[in-house]
Amino acid sequence: MSEANPEAGSKAWLALAHEAPIDPDRPIIDPHHHLWPSTAFRPRYLLADLWDDTQSGHNIEKTVFVETRASYRDSGPEAMRPVGETEFVARIARASREGGGGAVISAIVSYVDLRAPKDELESVLNAHEEAGSGLFRGIRQAGAFEANADFLIIRPRAPAGLYADDAFRSGLAMLGELGLSYDTWHYHHQNPAFAELARAVPGTTMVLDHFGTPLGVGPYSTQREVIFEQWKRDIAEIAKLPNVVAKIGGLAMPDNGFGWDKREVPASSDELIKEQARYYHHAIECFGPLRCMFESNFPVDRRSLPYSVYWNAMKKIAKRYAADEQHAMFYGTAQRVYRL
Repeated sequence: MSEANPEAGSKAWLALAHEAPIDPDRPIIDPHHHLWPSTAFRPRYLLADLWDDTQSGHNIEKTVFVETRASYRDSGPEAMRPVGETEFVARIARASREGGGGAVISAIVSYVDLRAPKDELESVLNAHEEAGSGLFRGIRQAGAFEANADFLIIRPRAPAGLYADDAFRSGLAMLGELGLSYDTWHYHHQNPAFAELARAVPGTTMVLDHFGTPLGVGPYSTQREVIFEQWKRDIAEIAKLPNVVAKIGGLAMPDNGFGWDKREVPASSDELIKEQARYYHHAIECFGPLRCMFESNFPVDRRSLPYSVYWNAMKKIAKRYAADEQHAMFYGTAQRVYRL
């Protein structure tokens, strides 16, 4: 198996796939990006880096930050340490509002272990609310689990059976009672378990990230068509549940197996469409545009293609839909779900 290109994601590498922006005035909310300081495992991605991407030719007005388990407090009660990430992002969001000229970070999705005792969970959620300075909108506690995950570049952290855990479901119900949303990330073989979870907790708005992540590496590398057919059935079942909305994007992670992170040049918008448009159109058909939102998943997907190229691809995909449907997927759904 070929190795990842060490230059993948760098500015020089991304510049090899420059495309003129399509429909540059269309207002967009990017409802899924991350921020983190430089670490031994990943390069820095902060406001200047986000703005380099969001100012690359498309009209990105607002963004939603989604937790990455970074910048936690290094002291104090263990349950409260994730509040450090909310504090970290709230400071950057303030700078995005005051700096002028760039996309404004307008909402924060934080982390808490929803299995915590009720009093503790309530305290952590209140702390996120205070730390978020009006931007805290919900929680992501990813459910991604793979029994033998050595072949994955992005390692899952969830325990087996999280979605069926009674304590987890109780915490998830509390989110709905408080008017907070729940984002999740898991793998294609967990989609039925997620559907059961959404049925069990109908009062909480749930956001399915990254199409339920169809894997395409390791033991799944030769199963794309089999996985796709099962994925289609699973997505149709999930879409029957009115409390679920779908983020459609995040398919350019290395673990999706398209191999663009191994190439000398990034993927183009037409290449993305050739390989992935069928996932987008099926999800849109099942959920409807009013329950779908395009998402960049940057900088994770930056290892496959430039930000500007991603949005060109989405505009090409969206072309077949009515004007109001396009607006929903680029702006309106995210505005409604995250109360922007």
